[in-house]
Amino acid sequence: MVQYPVILKKDGDEVSVSFPDIPQIHTFGDDEREALARAVDALETYYMGAIANRSAIPDAPARKRRSRWMVTLPALSEAKIELYKQMRAAKVGKAELAKRLNCHLVQVDRLLDLNHASRFDHIEQALLALGKRLTIALVDAA
Repeated sequence: MVQYPVILKKDGDEVSVSFPDIPQIHTFGDDEREALARAVDALETYYMGAIANRSAIPDAPARKRRSRWMVTLPALSEAKIELYKQMRAAKVGKAELAKRLNCHLVQVDRLLDLNHASRFDHIEQALLALGKRLTIALVDAA
């Protein structure tokens, strides 16, 4: 799972959040815990916008950059983002993927919707249709 470094700053009664690797994302919270939770939402919203606009997704944050605060997207969101990136790399649109999967376009839309609770096996099938295989790794919790 990709960890995204964030910068938290006390801003009056609130805590502001920014992403050094994705400067377009900013959010806030009443305290550190809420700010970090909102950071995950802001990151997902950013990616949903990129997918909706058919924009490129930036590479994962630099591994060597460490921050006191890190956020991690849910595994399902990461899998969907990677599916989108692989579709772009292969120059395969949603209609072509639907054809390869023998399914309706709306089903592909759901696979790319970070708010939809897709099944991992469906994402696996979509990635296989692109010549890729999904793997899962376990790491110690921080």
